[in-house]
Amino acid sequence: MHPGTDEAEWREDCAPRRVLSLFATKWTSMVLHTLHARHGGQARTGVLLRSLPGISKKMLTQTLRDMETIGLIERQVLAVMPPAVDYRLTPLGYRFVEPVTMLYDWGRANADALDALGSRASARRG
Repeated sequence: MHPGTDEAEWREDCAPRRVLSLFATKWTSMVLHTLHARHGGQARTGVLLRSLPGISKKMLTQTLRDMETIGLIERQVLAVMPPAVDYRLTPLGYRFVEPVTMLYDWGRANADALDALGSRASARRG
């Protein structure tokens, strides 16, 4: 959006704001990225839980539900005993992987710049 652009481009439901709302929590992008980068686009709940240090089972479950509702992933109940659930990226989920991967790659390449920002009270670093 450039100076002098139409007011409609700044409205509350504009595309940039809708994109940001998809990633209002840190876990949405992390689950999306983890599903793609570490698990080839699909994984079971327990695998995701072990792959995402710091996430609680409750938060993972809520994030997966939200992602399913908006169409980024699909849930498949497997006919095994005990029952198991696979989560898979949808075609829409795969479309969102590219920009998320670019952001994560940028973060890795610019860790020094991120470190220079200082710490936030809510941030945890090991």
